[in-house]
Amino acid sequence: MVKVGIIGGAGYTAGELIRLLINHPKVEIAFVYSTSNAGNRVGDVHQDLAWLDLKFTDYVQTDVDVVFLCLGHGNSGAFLKKHSFSDGTKIIDLSNEFRLKEDAHFLGKDFVYGLPELNKEAIKKAQNIVNPGCFATAIQLALLPLAQSGKLTTDVHVNAVTGATGAGTSPSATSHFPWRDNNFSHYKAFNHQHLGEIGESVKQLQNDFDKEILFIPNRGDFSRGIFATAYTDFDETLEEAYELYNEFYQGSPFTKVNQKPLHLKQVVNTNYCFIHLEKHGNKLLITSILDNLLKGASGQAVENMNLMFGWEQTEGLKLKANYF
Repeated sequence: MVKVGIIGGAGYTAGELIRLLINHPKVEIAFVYSTSNAGNRVGDVHQDLAWLDLKFTDYVQTDVDVVFLCLGHGNSGAFLKKHSFSDGTKIIDLSNEFRLKEDAHFLGKDFVYGLPELNKEAIKKAQNIVNPGCFATAIQLALLPLAQSGKLTTDVHVNAVTGATGAGTSPSATSHFPWRDNNFSHYKAFNHQHLGEIGESVKQLQNDFDKEILFIPNRGDFSRGIFATAYTDFDETLEEAYELYNEFYQGSPFTKVNQKPLHLKQVVNTNYCFIHLEKHGNKLLITSILDNLLKGASGQAVENMNLMFGWEQTEGLKLKANYF
């Protein structure tokens, strides 16, 4: 069995990781690190796991096979400066610290960008992975087939809505229930932090892309999920667009191209991203939906672990939607 450590065990992404890994047939959780909860039962924080005989610790086991960093954004580097792991330990970071190419080399470690649909072969060989952002995952999966075929020739307009869990567990003025319930708002219009990684991935496939990705992120009044729509010029037919997308995702078990319109309940509590296409005049409208805590975070991190160890990409991730 592969021994796993989780750093920053009290947050939403760590909770999802624990739920996935306790049912993964090839791993064993060696420790869950949380300085604020050391000695407490994991089930006291993640209350659906009240039956689990596991406690948080403030001790780091350095000889685990893989460690997941589920720390707040900007904290992974500080943690790695203070704690070292064995040469054989693989690291999967879920924060935004190492996602851009200019930041991907840190303390002698090279971090590979962990979007399996884009970098599967590099992930298989990697020692260290940085997980993509949740919005970034949904938007990249909407655009990459067009980029590979060189068909992103005009500006791309993106509008996406995320659930409250995207803001993390720490309460804020826009995340507590009385504000969020029956409410809707946008934030960080045109300058969201995920735009950098999206742009790098697009240019990885279409190096001459020099247009803008105009992104409006929104807060929805639901707990989890991302519903993203993107549109751009596309002079070919809808059938030709579907051919591009089906071919691109042929070897991707968790990204599915659908002929019918989409809604969030199709993917919440699963590791799937669903894609739908429509043609309106010379515009191609792409809808991309996923669960921000699974395909947008912890589920994709487990995908990356599976690939790094040479297992089936779907190992431990065959989840069903909670439709009602």
